[in-house]
Amino acid sequence: MTQDEIWRLSATGLTALTRTGELSAEEAVSASLARMNTVNPALNAVVEDLSAEALERARALDTARAAGAAPGPLHGVPVTIKINVDQQGHATSNGVTALKDLIAPGDAPVVENLQKAGAVVIGRTNTPEFSFRADTDNPLFGRTHNPWGRHISPGGSSGGAGAAVMVGIGALAHGNDIGGSLRFPAAANGAVTVKPGLGRVPAWNPSQTAERGLLAQLMSVQGLITRCAEDLHLSMPALIAPDPRDPFHVPMPWYGEALDGPIKVAFTKNTHGYELHPEVEAALDFARDALSDAGYSVEEVEPPHVFEAGRAGYRALMGEIYALMKADVDAAGSQTVRDIFAVYFQEFPPFAGDELLQVMAGRTHYARQWSLFMEDYPLVLSPFLPQPFFRPDRDTEGAAGVHEVLGCAVYSYAMNFLGLPAASVPARLAQLPDGPQPINVQIAARRWREDLAVDASAAIEARAGRMCLPLWEKMQAGGTS
Repeated sequence: MTQDEIWRLSATGLTALTRTGELSAEEAVSASLARMNTVNPALNAVVEDLSAEALERARALDTARAAGAAPGPLHGVPVTIKINVDQQGHATSNGVTALKDLIAPGDAPVVENLQKAGAVVIGRTNTPEFSFRADTDNPLFGRTHNPWGRHISPGGSSGGAGAAVMVGIGALAHGNDIGGSLRFPAAANGAVTVKPGLGRVPAWNPSQTAERGLLAQLMSVQGLITRCAEDLHLSMPALIAPDPRDPFHVPMPWYGEALDGPIKVAFTKNTHGYELHPEVEAALDFARDALSDAGYSVEEVEPPHVFEAGRAGYRALMGEIYALMKADVDAAGSQTVRDIFAVYFQEFPPFAGDELLQVMAGRTHYARQWSLFMEDYPLVLSPFLPQPFFRPDRDTEGAAGVHEVLGCAVYSYAMNFLGLPAASVPARLAQLPDGPQPINVQIAARRWREDLAVDASAAIEARAGRMCLPLWEKMQAGGTS
């Protein structure tokens, strides 16, 4: 196989060759590195090139396999790691210039789990300052571009991850999500992801000097962005392996028990007062029909308290951010990010004091209502955003910009507050005035049933196709529009 053929393989297709020895780990990694060298200069998705140590690790995997070692499930799969997670010997800068020399003393559980499974880290991907924007730009590394064109934001905060994986820089991309930071980049770039539920993936940074706030612990999760749904089924079992450094990790298997009868899907177009764009409506209708034809029982019905839960949860998170993080943003952040946070606090007035405690207590009420609802409807198909993805720096344009970027994204952060898994999958390639743009829909699932959300994503993808193919043609010459 040529290098151009190798980097195009999904992780599933790649491991079918590397685990049998038909393709070496070094060949797999070399092809991805060559692709990175070709297209990354135009994208700025990978901001730390780990070519030398990646090739060394790939050769070590090949040597061990030749000596009789059993290959791991991700043997030789090139992956990227987001720069806000610890990787031993590398800076966990989080896009902040003041943290550029914060060298990790050890690997975070997600890095360790991926490497134990045989994956090879080829680079570290860009994030906005403090990983707290739905767009990706920072003074330390600059802007990441969307391969569909520079008129579309790459999303955030895992924007480097989403852009990288969709042009063949690695078959898997690590990211994380406290209010949508896996799903925003997936939607922006036409990728597939599942935000795991609370406790599913072990998390901790050895470099951290203080514990995160309680809401950050309850809402933030680690995950992967992929080019296709089947790669989530391949890779997520490795990512969820237990780690004692996360005492609240839930050691459950990836696949749950099969459900009786057709799986019922609650379908909603309700955007809670925000205008639903015709292209998003068309994507929702397509996804509904794809699931129906795949044997799901899809019913138009409203899930409980989405808007209330989402807004309450994000205002509570802003209360915690204001108390625990604002001083750091003020001290180390750029003027741009300080201004954005000021508007965040206007869009989501922070809860404080007794009111914050009451809202945190009320989280159980919302979660219980969803738990009861999902006894009947194990999946919920909804919009992710009510309109096509926004332009770069839209969140720097005052209240209207932040309102479009985050204010309308209640289906996103509601799932974080509830602790439920939620997948994002492209269901349509919209033809918009500035050019084609993928439109993703969201599929929420019962607690600890990420597998059901990924199955449904695969059913939609089977009809919609994979959005990476136009990108590969577009990026073959190494440029973006």
